Amino acid sequence: MSEVAGVPRHIAIIMDGNGRWAKARGLSRGEGHRAGTRAAKAVITRCRELGVSHLTLYTFSRENWSRPKDEVGLIFDLLVQYLKGELQNMLDQDIRLRILGEPEGLPLPARKALAYVLEKTAGCRSMTLNLALNYSGREEILRACRALLAKGVKPEALDEAAFAAELYTAGQPDPDLIIRTSGELRLSNYLLFQAAYAEFYFTETLWPDFGPDELDRALADFQGRQRRFGKTGDQVRGAGG
Repeated sequence: MSEVAGVPRHIAIIMDGNGRWAKARGLSRGEGHRAGTRAAKAVITRCRELGVSHLTLYTFSRENWSRPKDEVGLIFDLLVQYLKGELQNMLDQDIRLRILGEPEGLPLPARKALAYVLEKTAGCRSMTLNLALNYSGREEILRACRALLAKGVKPEALDEAAFAAELYTAGQPDPDLIIRTSGELRLSNYLLFQAAYAEFYFTETLWPDFGPDELDRALADFQGRQRRFGKTGDQVRGAGG
């Protein structure tokens, strides 16, 4: 499909509801995560078809380490399987992988798989796929502050651009649209600085059921909004602009 007018440059998604999806079907949480991985693959493909230039998926937060050890292990096993299985597809679709977060804290097989795909896709330019892994929005802000202090940046020289350059998303546009599935209405420590002027879309749909059609509905809603950016109505530019 050709690029569609009004599609946001950057979509960020909080993929929520894998466990509830599995419980409702009498399945293990692991089966929910497997279904969630399939949903992520379909949404990535759809975003690439539509011409979205940046897609960020909240894959594993720092808080997720408190989950049962077996569940955490399965999540990273699925990540490794996904990366190995989808590398050629990412190359064919010209998708570059980026990581938001601290990969050093991840299991060794995941670190190795990520490093390999990061290297192989480094030259891809049509879409950037950010995986937020071992990620915390608050820690990202603190990390940026520490970096600026270490560089000796003076207070009068600090502006938003200098601060943004120290974030994991440096060089990328802020998200235009943040989607959260499963009916929850919160950011959960996700892209706190970058979300300042994002539009939000909340849906009751559980993540494994969030397919391309659901994404299209979210985009139709986004395209019907006016993004004011703190300006008056006659200064506003349309969604996706």
